Amino acid sequence: MKLQNIERRKITENFLAFYLLLVLLLWMKTYFTQFTQFVLGVEGIFQHFLLFINPLGSALLFLGFAFLLKGRSKYIFILTVYTLLTTLLYANVVYYRYFDDFITLPNLYNTSNFGNLGGSVLALLEPTDILYFVDILIIIILLCMKKIKIDTTPIKRSKAIAILSFGLGISCLNLGLAESDRPQLLTRGFDRNYIVKYLGMYNYQIYDAYQTTKANAQRALADSNDAVEVVNFTKSLYAEPNPKFFGVAEGKNVIYVHLESIQEFLIDFELNGEEVTPFLNRLKADSNTIYFENFFHQTAQGKTADAEYMIENSIYGLPQGSAFITRGRNTYHAAPAILKDYGYTSAVFHGNGGSFWNRNEIYKSFGYDHFFDANFYEISDENRAEYGLMDKPFFEQSEELLSSLPQPFYTKFITITNHYPFPLDEGLATIEKPETGNDIVDGYFQTARYADEALEQFFQYLDETGLLENSLIIMYGDHHALSEKYYEELSELLDIEIGPVESAELQRVPLFIYMPGLEGGIKSTYGGQIDLLPTLLHLLGIETKEYVHFGTDLLSERHIELVPFRNGNYVSPRIYSVDGHFYDYVTGEEITEEHKLYNQAIELKEKTEFTLQLSDELVNGDLLRFYTPPNFTPVDRTEYDYSVSETNEEQ
Repeated sequence: MKLQNIERRKITENFLAFYLLLVLLLWMKTYFTQFTQFVLGVEGIFQHFLLFINPLGSALLFLGFAFLLKGRSKYIFILTVYTLLTTLLYANVVYYRYFDDFITLPNLYNTSNFGNLGGSVLALLEPTDILYFVDILIIIILLCMKKIKIDTTPIKRSKAIAILSFGLGISCLNLGLAESDRPQLLTRGFDRNYIVKYLGMYNYQIYDAYQTTKANAQRALADSNDAVEVVNFTKSLYAEPNPKFFGVAEGKNVIYVHLESIQEFLIDFELNGEEVTPFLNRLKADSNTIYFENFFHQTAQGKTADAEYMIENSIYGLPQGSAFITRGRNTYHAAPAILKDYGYTSAVFHGNGGSFWNRNEIYKSFGYDHFFDANFYEISDENRAEYGLMDKPFFEQSEELLSSLPQPFYTKFITITNHYPFPLDEGLATIEKPETGNDIVDGYFQTARYADEALEQFFQYLDETGLLENSLIIMYGDHHALSEKYYEELSELLDIEIGPVESAELQRVPLFIYMPGLEGGIKSTYGGQIDLLPTLLHLLGIETKEYVHFGTDLLSERHIELVPFRNGNYVSPRIYSVDGHFYDYVTGEEITEEHKLYNQAIELKEKTEFTLQLSDELVNGDLLRFYTPPNFTPVDRTEYDYSVSETNEEQ
């Protein structure tokens, strides 16, 4: 590529110059986006250099395929690819604003959710977002006005190959430098942040597509031998039940309440001298309640669906997308199916559409007898939240449905109102907003109070009908509400400085286990959502040793106090693993190679990654189809129909 080739004609008449202009624009646009919009944990000059250089190889390569075309078609192709890459970049920006994560291929299967998102998506948009597409509009206008003229000069195949090779070479150099700083980057890719930081947004999307394709192929290639390792591993995790609690709830109704976006810091928190969650605070202090103050959510991209997946199965959600969407027809040994053999009727109550998160399909695989979705509720403009029926009318309208179920029952109520972006009509708010200046943060405390009041209303109903006396009630937070984007405001409100350890601690969500006559108290045990199923079954007097559970009974003296997060991080009573670094929770200092806890930290890291790997193999290979626990009746999906007409006929 000689400079005189560019100088031979005006720059606006030369395709190579046009190509280099788009490469430069895409490179800079992507770099500044990665640097300013994503929290990637870039440290030191070398990592910053990699962040700066990684979009270049992708831009050169993807746009360079235009040189294989002729005439006008190469302009159409290069501008189309440029627009698609810009759109992909922007889509990840919007997605990241809420999920603190990047789009994966399985997310694209989740189109059934898009129609239900309402104002949540609009709340993520910002006026400056138009800047992502201004350059495209200008280029199109210049082409239409012929200020940029079409260069139809034939391009030698050797030049095209040279350009593509150069782009590929830059990408390979990038990968080599990344591997030198982060060995096994692509083979230990639990954390997408690392892939984007080292290889860039576009190479990450290729990596994700490969990983997704590989995971989808696992089921076809899996056989019964693959299940053996998983079964043996989970049996090694088994924690025998605590005799003090085993069977104390035998024969009781089970009521799960899924506390949307309720984080642990809300409990006992006062805003302007007023409790945000007064009912939950009283419940925590109740002598019939076991409250876990070190209970963590372990969700990834599936958020709410991941939380449900874990509490029903004691299996981790997937690192990409949601198992609710992509693995809805797998074989499961879920709580509803287990309890059916003990005479339980099961039901889910949720004031949103049944197709959201593919619930109306995967619940069949779990063995749920009933799914009362939005079709069973009266929803109007006055009682509608962003994701369906608001909590107070939801619980009120659920009363008749709940009373129709034969006892004992296993039920789950999924609340909605306290969901991002936390809007609430002024007339419904019963606590003043904080004054952080951020509408999302300020609104969160008002919707949390509303949710607290709705729960109190529900408990009153249970008490008045006698159901409270005969039920075990478990309430858990599903995932965090306020991401790193809002840490500045949170830091001010909570009066703490949020560093790596504090960031991990903010993944705490509340866990209440309530039953009249239960010996309650506050537990400091470390645990997560993965541990709820074996805990519940032991409370009901059901042994779990033969089931494939990755969690352990929270009340067992042999409970394993290691809480893996989906990105490969973990927390434990002494050691926290955060973004590739280890911290001593007691002293707050970083654990380096010279530290006495370093070998233990590495051991816990390896155990975390191995556990997640086996869980992924189980889910992607659908390995439970090769294993049936003793005395368990496999689920037949064809037996379930959640339509309104079918339910009315049964009643």
